Formats: sequence, C-alpha cells, structure tokens
Amino acid sequence: MALINPHINFNGNAEEAFNFYKSVFGGEFAMIMRLKDLASPEFPIAEKEANKIMHIALPIGNNILMGNDVPESMGPVNENENRSKISISAESREEADKLFNGLSAGGTIEVPIDDSPWGSYFGMFRDKYGIEWMVDFDPKYKGKI
Repeated sequence: MALINPHINFNGNAEEAFNFYKSVFGGEFAMIMRLKDLASPEFPIAEKEANKIMHIALPIGNNILMGNDVPESMGPVNENENRSKISISAESREEADKLFNGLSAGGTIEVPIDDSPWGSYFGMFRDKYGIEWMVDFDPKYKGKI
C-alpha cells in the first residue's frame, strides 16, 4: 500500500524552514540534496542557486515531511496558494504507474513518470481538480518514505 506524505515548495528558504521543523519534531534528515548535486551539461545550475535545496526529507513518525526550493527560472511560488504537493511513495513501479496514470487522467502532467537523476522512478502532475501530486518509487525504500 502506498504512503502519502506532504511536500512543500519554498522560495529559497527550504533549509531554514526544515531546520525549524526539525527543532520542533526532532529526528534527523533522511536526505538533503542540493541543486548543485544534479548539475550537468544537460541540467546547468546557476551559481547563485547551487546551494539551494533540491530535496530535503524529515521523518516524522511513520510519515515524512519533504520539501525543496523552486529554482528562480521556474518563477516564484505563490506562498498564499499551491505551495505544497501531495507526494505518494509507491511500493513498486507498477503501483507508481497505476497511481500516476489514474490520478493524472484529465489533468496536466508537469514531469512525465520516468527514471529520475536521483535514482528513483518519479513523476509530477496537477490533477483535473487542480491538486498537485508527485508519485515516486524508490527501490531502496519500497514505499517506506
């Protein structure tokens, strides 16, 4: 069975916010990945954005709070609306495909589901009701985050 976890977008202050959340909830970060960690000729990263957060994860009980900084090239996040996504951690590629294809029907696909540069099987979309979703299968975790 898939897990559903919150994912929050930030305008450059994800690390500050997650350090605050960590001070409240306790625990340790399961992952911190910076934009520079994905830099390549196909995916150049501006120097001023290199240390921004690509992905950060803080386990809280059986769930995980995730977030990232939105690159300036994608425009600012409207902090009064749509700054979060529902993230589904699937237990298999097949489950990820089923959930992605079912939930995205009639919606707008932002990132087609495929192998990601960080090693998981990932896709992102806005459903026909305007809700933003991410579907991820990471064979290392198999639905555990």
